[in-house]
Amino acid sequence: MQSLYERMGGTYTLGEDGMYYPDLILPEEEEPHYGKYGRMRKAYLKEHRNGLYSSLLFSGKLVEHLNEIDDSAHERMELLVRQMAERQHIDETLKARDQMGWVGAMNNIRNAAEEIVLAELIYN
Repeated sequence: MQSLYERMGGTYTLGEDGMYYPDLILPEEEEPHYGKYGRMRKAYLKEHRNGLYSSLLFSGKLVEHLNEIDDSAHERMELLVRQMAERQHIDETLKARDQMGWVGAMNNIRNAAEEIVLAELIYN
């Protein structure tokens, strides 16, 4: 009689101790290139969405997911910062006129954009 694992195409290997062990091999994953946002997403999944994390890990799609989230977050950050700066009239003329004011305004914009990205992509 075959086990469910064998009916699904799994195989066993006889160990040195005389016991049979299933041949478990994780699927090949793509090369990781994720950065800050990918690491934040991974930590969030591990702590708050353990089932999804395990599912992605064992299906070999975790690195792909983290790469995709990181790329999307960076693109979204660039878009939001550019749009917010245009809407608030933060440009090179302000930078030339009042450099510290420009730096403060851009930091505020980056922080607001990052809060949006974290809420939409990382902690969702």
